[in-house]
Amino acid sequence: MTAFIIANMAPIMFVSLVVMLLLGYPAAFSLGAVGLFYAVIGVELGQFHPDFLQALPERVYGVMNNDTLLAIPFFTFMGLVLERSGMAEDLLDTIGQLFGTIRGGLAYAVIFVGALLAATTGVVAASVISMGLISLPIMLRYGYDRRVAAGVIAASGTLAQIIPPSLVLIVMADQLGKSVGDMYEGAFIPGLVLAGLYAGYAFLVSMFFPKATPGLPKEAIGFREDNGDRGLVSLGVLFLASCAFGWLMMRNSTVHGADYVVLSMFYGIIFAFAVAVLNWVVDKLTGFRFLSKMAQQTTFVMVPPLFLIFLVLGTIFIGLATPTEGGAMGAAGALLLGAAKRRLSWDLIRQATESTAKLSAFVIFILVGARIFSLTFYGVNGHVWVEHLLTSLPGGQIGFLIFVNALVFVLAFFLDFFELAFIVIPLLGPAAEHLGIDLIWFGVILGVNMQTSFMHPPFGFALFYLRSVAPKERYTDRVTGKRMEPVTTGQIYWGAVPFVVIQVIMVGLVIAFPAMVMHYKGVQSNIDPSTIKIDVPQIELPPLDLGPPQLDLGQPQK
Repeated sequence: MTAFIIANMAPIMFVSLVVMLLLGYPAAFSLGAVGLFYAVIGVELGQFHPDFLQALPERVYGVMNNDTLLAIPFFTFMGLVLERSGMAEDLLDTIGQLFGTIRGGLAYAVIFVGALLAATTGVVAASVISMGLISLPIMLRYGYDRRVAAGVIAASGTLAQIIPPSLVLIVMADQLGKSVGDMYEGAFIPGLVLAGLYAGYAFLVSMFFPKATPGLPKEAIGFREDNGDRGLVSLGVLFLASCAFGWLMMRNSTVHGADYVVLSMFYGIIFAFAVAVLNWVVDKLTGFRFLSKMAQQTTFVMVPPLFLIFLVLGTIFIGLATPTEGGAMGAAGALLLGAAKRRLSWDLIRQATESTAKLSAFVIFILVGARIFSLTFYGVNGHVWVEHLLTSLPGGQIGFLIFVNALVFVLAFFLDFFELAFIVIPLLGPAAEHLGIDLIWFGVILGVNMQTSFMHPPFGFALFYLRSVAPKERYTDRVTGKRMEPVTTGQIYWGAVPFVVIQVIMVGLVIAFPAMVMHYKGVQSNIDPSTIKIDVPQIELPPLDLGPPQLDLGQPQK
């Protein structure tokens, strides 16, 4: 029996951990308890040296000394301050007015604002709760199907997990031993494509089920000119001029990919903001405006989050700041933005600080538990067992990716993304590297997959966040005065199902088109190394003069 336990300690540990998690014990304590329990058994059975656990303090100190993880509290604090600063409310109101008359326009606005909030906050809870409080009553007021409205809001909030500066990408990069900047750059395009797929779904629903996504009535649209025109032509011209200015400033640049997009966007928003400010000044002085009200309002609302995106992502992408420094600048920018909107208070800062401390402690506790578990698991060569198990799967890289994504998808029903990242990813990374899979690409694939942990009925956190702010009982709409029906939990769950399917499709697209991620490596050289010839000139050295021969005085001379 003893020989059997020693030979199979790794699978026994893994099964014990799964059982404890399924029984509902907290992940941090389950990891730590299983690791310590089997470490003691290993010492008693003679598998480990009695001093085996003396390595534990150093591993725990390594968690506390990890500069990369310091970015998590910065980005969390930034997201919570922005959520309370009113930025989401201003964005949803303005973008909703912009898309409002189009069938499905409010759904497009929610997806668009969800992508913007994802690129500024990086926190799912902040995005889902903000949009649930602001946009859900409006969507219900104008006759949106409750399942569509709930699904769009919950799914758009989860974009914060794949669009940088995502917290899950920070953890993923740390666990895979890769650069957070590379992980951010690799995930940039897949995140935008996923938002586009959400918008495509909203378009299909508006085409086939028009009553489910009606457009807003004309009387509900504001920001009109004196003659009743919406001023969209002026906005379109300003947008094209800003794009042209950004391209003009970047035409001789050598950057590419996400760097090019972010820098072009920075120059474009500077141009648009300068034009809008000039229009405002001229209007105040002379009463003449060359921009419409819609163009000016949209510019003033869009510039702060876009500038914050550059402040965080742009500085990381161009190498000016590390992710931790970028998070610190983002947190400072969020405070300045809140102060500019006159919504910054000590109570707001206290609430954001407390929530940040709780989340950071939650992450650290799980990571400490994972370190305890991994110490014992690696000590019994568990990583070798997992690597052999995964690399022996049929189908090579594709077979491995299919199995791993199916496993993560199933585990996401029971575990959240932090638990998946700290428990599963360290076991999968070495096997992926052994098969020659790029770890940044692998991390982005799993990042998209782990988004489903927020959308899985019945345990998806995004669904819980939306449930907490959606009306549970009949209520009277404050604008129309009508009695409105509540949103049921079943409607929220059914609304999430199509978006889970879209996320799975996105996993397949990233696997099928790795160039969406691999652009982070930069432009490859077109020079064939075999054609390079290096000529080393021959150098003639003068003859070495050693002087007259020396006599050895230790021997008798003849």
